Amino acid sequence: MSDYTPKPEHKFTFGLWTVGNIGRDPFGHPVREPLSPADIVYLLAEVGAYGVNFHDNDLIPIDATPAEAETIKRAFRKALDDTGLKVPMATTNLFSDPIFKDGAFTSNDPKVRAYALQKVMRGIDLGVEFGAKVYVFWGGREGSETDAARDPATALKRMRDAINFLCEYVIDQGYDIKFALEAKPNEPRGDIYLATTGHMLAFIETLDHPEMVGVNPEVAHEHMAGLNFLHAVAQAWEAGKLFHIDLNDQYAARYDQDYRFGSRDLKAAFFLVKFLEDVGYEGSRHFDAHAYRTEDYEGVKEFARGCMRTYLILKEKAQRWNADPEIQALLAEINADDGSMMPFLGKYSRETANALKAYAFDRAALGKRGLKYERLDQLTMEILLGVR
Repeated sequence: MSDYTPKPEHKFTFGLWTVGNIGRDPFGHPVREPLSPADIVYLLAEVGAYGVNFHDNDLIPIDATPAEAETIKRAFRKALDDTGLKVPMATTNLFSDPIFKDGAFTSNDPKVRAYALQKVMRGIDLGVEFGAKVYVFWGGREGSETDAARDPATALKRMRDAINFLCEYVIDQGYDIKFALEAKPNEPRGDIYLATTGHMLAFIETLDHPEMVGVNPEVAHEHMAGLNFLHAVAQAWEAGKLFHIDLNDQYAARYDQDYRFGSRDLKAAFFLVKFLEDVGYEGSRHFDAHAYRTEDYEGVKEFARGCMRTYLILKEKAQRWNADPEIQALLAEINADDGSMMPFLGKYSRETANALKAYAFDRAALGKRGLKYERLDQLTMEILLGVR
């Protein structure tokens, strides 16, 4: 059996809010005592993580005094120094406080929009202080329960104005940091603006500095809408916009569950890992997931270890899939190309178009060809089930 021990080069990260989740839900009180940010760092180091990420208020409570903030930061810095953990990503909580009940950047109240900008600028400063290179924006309250409340085009303009402002702030400060936008279809709002990764990619092209902004797709958020997460990731990668990624798992058409990575849809997780490894994705593998509410902190450690171990097992199975002779022979057959179509499938010219229009295809024969995808998928399942 291979060694599935996480190593720094795997770049596995967790948020303070993930392993630090105290098990509260809409119907139940917390089941775990809160841990300090420093204690969470030590816990992550124990299980072998590479890094830790945070919202501004995961680290510094929203009502902390300057002296309290400095005390927390000193303890957090010491924990990072003691363990060697990195802070690759930071973000801002623009959803918990009542001020954001009708959104942050898209709020109808200009004072709320201005406060949100102030809070993010301070959050960016905090992230940069601890070495973050990516800053994520999840608009958890940027949505509505009724479209009577706000014209969605107005909401998009406000969102665009906010991201443009913050890009200019980063440039003015000389910070080496990129933005990653995170989509979600619903929850906690009835509908959230820019609901999918595809929406975000289109939105980015309308910004003043699109080169500074990419996406942070999350497994659960695309699966909530019944979408194929791999396809969203591939589109982001092909566009050069996969700046960060959130790994977890999720049943379709449910509330946001944030299950342990790979625990729900193993085949989807396999093809995601295979894609990231095949294309050479170099960013963090961030687990934005939570342990079951049934667990104590020993169970939380098992949850964190499980996320990383599953990724490494699937990475090994992807290598096996790529090396399997029968699978590769099937792929070669499926993708066979005798070169006869090369004159038609390149760049357009009038001559090419006229020649293609005149070409006689054997439509019946092409339609009868079996593509052997059943066999290919079964071989994939046998690798995943450990019998191949």
